[in-house]
Amino acid sequence: MVKITDVARHAGVSPSTVSYVLSGKRSISEETTRRVRASIRELGYRPHAGARALASSRSNVVALMLPLRSGVAVPVVMGFATSVVTAARRHDHDVLLLTQEEGEDGLRRVADSALVDALIVMDVQLRDPRLPLLRSLDRPSVLIGFPADADDLTCIDLDFHAAGAACARHLAALGHREVAMIGSPPEVYERETGFAQRVTEGFAAAVREHGMTGDVHPCEASADAAKDLVGRLLRERPDLTGILVHNEQVVDTVVRALRAEGRRVPQDVSIVAICPDELAEHADPPLSSVAIPAGEVGGRAVELLMAKLDGEPVPAATLLPPTLTPRASSTTATR
Repeated sequence: MVKITDVARHAGVSPSTVSYVLSGKRSISEETTRRVRASIRELGYRPHAGARALASSRSNVVALMLPLRSGVAVPVVMGFATSVVTAARRHDHDVLLLTQEEGEDGLRRVADSALVDALIVMDVQLRDPRLPLLRSLDRPSVLIGFPADADDLTCIDLDFHAAGAACARHLAALGHREVAMIGSPPEVYERETGFAQRVTEGFAAAVREHGMTGDVHPCEASADAAKDLVGRLLRERPDLTGILVHNEQVVDTVVRALRAEGRRVPQDVSIVAICPDELAEHADPPLSSVAIPAGEVGGRAVELLMAKLDGEPVPAATLLPPTLTPRASSTTATR
């Protein structure tokens, strides 16, 4: 194992100089810093985590607060978690994953300890009770999601309002006049989860903009609930020709339920979804969709957090524009 003394000998400096280069606690000349860092790379030196923490007053650990609440699509949120962990490792940071629904108590427990340097917070609600504490902490944080009041916070997410609107406009451009949205489970709306609320607002605004008839229907994350909802929609609205699904857990069931009711996709009913690309591509038929860019959002959240740790200015709000990919599930309305 390469030691700090090996790096010092290779670079022709003292071990304390190597330590100062690593910690940044003293000003070291650019030439010496370059020489030390070149030796670190060439020898493959990796500072011991405990010693590094003592030298820099950092733990090199980031907390990811990801409460797995009822109605959450676990495979989707774990995609975000994976991207955060991968990006953090590129910055030589580990991730402490907090999945219990502890809210403020869990946040305070972690913040009051020396376990983590910074926090990434997910499943953000419009009036999230964690926000006052986040604003008061002496540790930087980044939210994946937007509350109603984002002042003094750093937030990043897909522009879900624009995503809902893009799906409605896609159906409008294909000539659909009677549309509906099958939304997230009811408890997601009851918690006022930000992304779900914004999809419904964007969808409703675009429906009005294009003179369509359309409404939003929350749906439990179960096959039976999806089947019942599709049957009811077709009975109550026989002229329905376009559906937006924003509920990853029932996408396949919706397609099967339409077929069971004698409706072909897309000839009789076009479907567009907001879901991961992998889910859309492997559906039958492949779904026109707005992708959920978990990898990009998670990675950029970490970049924002690293910049804040280094004292660099960052944008308060980062909204990623949606991209709608047409596939075989949507086509021109025939009635």
